[in-house]
Amino acid sequence: MIVIGFDYGLKKIGVAVGENITKKARPISVLNAKNGYPNWNIIKNLFEYWEPKFIIVGLPLNIDGTKQNITNQSEKFAYLLKCKFNILTKMHDERLTTVEAKSIIFKKRGFKALQKKETHSLSAAIILESWLDQNLSKI
Repeated sequence: MIVIGFDYGLKKIGVAVGENITKKARPISVLNAKNGYPNWNIIKNLFEYWEPKFIIVGLPLNIDGTKQNITNQSEKFAYLLKCKFNILTKMHDERLTTVEAKSIIFKKRGFKALQKKETHSLSAAIILESWLDQNLSKI
């Protein structure tokens, strides 16, 4: 079963793909967004290629579990994905995923690599792997 994960942002949206057997995900893309809206045709093409059974969207929360300013926009993005593509869409806690992604990139390739946009897609992979680890038995 293929699952696609998103790390939502107003300017960049990270995308990752994962599957249930290995419970692993890998970064595949970073989409440009204008005020949080991506090019829906690119997402449509991704879905046609990968044929996911689920979509996981990162839920941005503060460390104490309260909502951030961007939380409502992320929830709206998840809702739009569900409505536009008729695929089961779930939200998953994304606290500290960007920090983890930057740490991984820094350890592998140093400070200059942190300036690249791949942080978003790696964050999406971390979100997706976390969801796969925690939720597959509930499907």
